[in-house]
Amino acid sequence: MFSINPNSGEPIYRQLTEQVKRMVAGGQLQPGAELPSVRELAAQYAINPMTISKAYSLLEAEGLLERQRGKPMTIAAASAPNQTEASRLQQLLPQLQQLALAANQLQLSKEIVISTLSNLLDRTSNDA
Repeated sequence: MFSINPNSGEPIYRQLTEQVKRMVAGGQLQPGAELPSVRELAAQYAINPMTISKAYSLLEAEGLLERQRGKPMTIAAASAPNQTEASRLQQLLPQLQQLALAANQLQLSKEIVISTLSNLLDRTSNDA
């Protein structure tokens, strides 16, 4: 469900929160959908349960998740799935800007970067 990279330089809790936000915005996580428990995710990715708990708490504070005692965290009914393509793209813009900067610094051609990105998108959509 999630892709965690402990070597990315981005805190794991932030990786989780951003992925949940994107999946809700893209309609992959609908209101009422249950998320894996803190223990499940911690065991699956071999990370500290407090990291998962922090991510879930931040998402709850933003109103994206709902907590019911003794039940799994769920996507809040008030969350806004199916945003426009432009608003979803806006969430991706910082990573694209970072990619463009890195590609320019490495003096990679636009064609090779776009081709590689296209291949990666194809591969990840086949994995889903």
